[in-house]
Amino acid sequence: MVRNPKALPIILMTLLALIWGSSFILMKRGLDVYTPPQVAAIRMVISFLCLFPFAIRHVGKVPRDRWKYIVAAGICGNGIPAFLFTEAESGLSSSIVGVLNSLTPVFTLIVGFLFFKMRTTTLKVVGIFLGFAGAVCMIVYNAKGGFESNYYFGFYIIVACIFYAFSANIIKTFLGGINSIHQAGFALFALGPPSAIYLLTTDFTTRISSSHAAVISFYYVILLGLFGTAISLILFNMLLKISTTIFASSVTYFIPAVAVLWGILDGEKLGVPHLIGMLTILLGVYFINKKKAPELS
Repeated sequence: MVRNPKALPIILMTLLALIWGSSFILMKRGLDVYTPPQVAAIRMVISFLCLFPFAIRHVGKVPRDRWKYIVAAGICGNGIPAFLFTEAESGLSSSIVGVLNSLTPVFTLIVGFLFFKMRTTTLKVVGIFLGFAGAVCMIVYNAKGGFESNYYFGFYIIVACIFYAFSANIIKTFLGGINSIHQAGFALFALGPPSAIYLLTTDFTTRISSSHAAVISFYYVILLGLFGTAISLILFNMLLKISTTIFASSVTYFIPAVAVLWGILDGEKLGVPHLIGMLTILLGVYFINKKKAPELS
């Protein structure tokens, strides 16, 4: 029990930053043995199995008109991004992917403004442009300052962040009255079973039985599904309900530090262009989260 309610959003954001910041290195370890779609599918199945027992007993408590939003939030916030991020990590380092994930608040603002009647400001618009400029810098340059041949993998992350933005706005706008644990579990109803069926159509069983390394990689993906999806989804839904959409999505402001630290420990290298891009993105996110500025309708 948190005695100071005002501290709860900060506590939730800190936990989410640590969990999600560590997700990228867990994906990387899973990709040591399994294909990108397999890692994403395993993640969905594990998270579904973790939350299913807590949610199934409360299916009848969800109003019928809310189910479409729950399914949409699950697909946009978990299903599609899970596959896009693993695909991106097959061509980019985990630390760069973790930093580019910081674009989520940028797209949350854009999607909120275009589709959910969210107001914006001149300073926030500047933040959007800075975010895009930083992303371009990180995507098109490698650690040595040359042209990044795998730049196109960065677009997977951009698309994933757009889906994250839709999910965050859907949850905030339509699902505020639904229990966070139930909502997270229900959202995965549409993702877990199809992911399990997909795994059975691949060589997953052959890979997992091939070596001890395959079992270790599988354990890493289990951690990814348990913490990176199931537990973090509950925490994020809680954060959305007690704060603003922009504040909740700005958890990605802190994720890069965790992702970069794990990347450095794993031998990854960041060049000057990457550092400049990261700082530019974070500056843009800072502007987006500034409150006092003239509003644009």
